[in-house]
Amino acid sequence: MQTLTIIIADDHPLFRGALSQAVQGIAQELAIIEAGDFEAARQASEHYRQADLMLLDLAMPGVSGFSGLMSLRAEFPCLPIVIVTASDDCATIRRALELGASGFISKSSGLSDIRTGIQTVLDGGIWAPMHDATPSEDEQGLHELMDRLKTLTPQQSRVLSMLGEGLLNKQIAYELKVSEATIKAHVSAILLKLNVDSRTQAVIKLGKINMAMVA
Repeated sequence: MQTLTIIIADDHPLFRGALSQAVQGIAQELAIIEAGDFEAARQASEHYRQADLMLLDLAMPGVSGFSGLMSLRAEFPCLPIVIVTASDDCATIRRALELGASGFISKSSGLSDIRTGIQTVLDGGIWAPMHDATPSEDEQGLHELMDRLKTLTPQQSRVLSMLGEGLLNKQIAYELKVSEATIKAHVSAILLKLNVDSRTQAVIKLGKINMAMVA
């Protein structure tokens, strides 16, 4: 019998425990992998390439807002990702789905709704709370930006996220174990793809995507 593997990425141990409880009974053979920060979530995705699902909190150490979702979506395109977060306003739900999430579950949901959402995604569907699907005028201008962000490579997405955290090129190079010249090349490519002239403008663009997030 095939084992169902689910990665739970959340920095709160109690909520990881609650999600673990929610998925019990979904499959007879179930493997739950827990990650308490973004890097651990990425490493789990790398190690468990055949994982069936990731439950991802948007507010985690080591990542800023939607940048974690974008990075994982680019690096592990076959891994279904369900966002589980306390920020469940319509704009956040829309952006998560537009950026490649397979589902969206509010942390205020009951265990029954969480199970239903997870099962729906495992069955190949998309799950999200009922929300107004019509974007506001302000949000309509974000579609082009989202399309540009989707063109970033996994490494470029990680670099952009680190720029958003205020890290310098040499600090990013150290964290990613590459040369500073490589990071400079990534930054140049990011500026070109986002159609901006400076790293500050790139960070501002990222901030526009993340501004709906409430930690």
